[in-house]
Amino acid sequence: MAIDREAIKKHIRGILIALGDDPDREGLKDTPERVAKMYEEVFEGMNYSNKEIAEMFNKTFEQGLDTITDSKDMVLVKDIDIFSYCEHHLALMYDVKVSVAYIPNGKVIGLSKIARIADMVGKRLQLQEKIGSDIAEIMETVTESEDIAVYIEGCHSCMTARGIKKNNSKTVTTTFRGEFSKDKLLQMKFLMGINNRPAD
Repeated sequence: MAIDREAIKKHIRGILIALGDDPDREGLKDTPERVAKMYEEVFEGMNYSNKEIAEMFNKTFEQGLDTITDSKDMVLVKDIDIFSYCEHHLALMYDVKVSVAYIPNGKVIGLSKIARIADMVGKRLQLQEKIGSDIAEIMETVTESEDIAVYIEGCHSCMTARGIKKNNSKTVTTTFRGEFSKDKLLQMKFLMGINNRPAD
């Protein structure tokens, strides 16, 4: 369902009034329209289900079976910059870096598509843990591989700008599927790849 710009404008105007300000003064009279346009952009991912995002970025390349049979070769794209908004406070999640790995199972996905998937998933009201599981679900659908890992590190303004106000705090989440959830050495290889450390 498309985002309702007119409803957003109406409610933002109401919020301005509730805050005790005048929505018709010079600095605010166009604010509801600006916010509605911004919300259409930053919440674009809410227009699509995970299945629809998978269809949107379902550009894969067939690999010869001889190159992947019995292989544990991992494809890793790390430090994908995204942002999102926390569903609890509508507060910005910023400085978010996403790293995604998978083990090909006959198909490989274009590297830019991994970044686009992460970006689109972030453009929703989210929890950081849910971002990881959404990315993993979409990657599994597109690549037809069950072996997916997602690592996310980010700052949450609901912790840094309000409440406890711990400015240097970061939240780290991991999502492991398939072999990544069972093979500790594979997990270690993934985490070492993110941290630029060679595997022993």
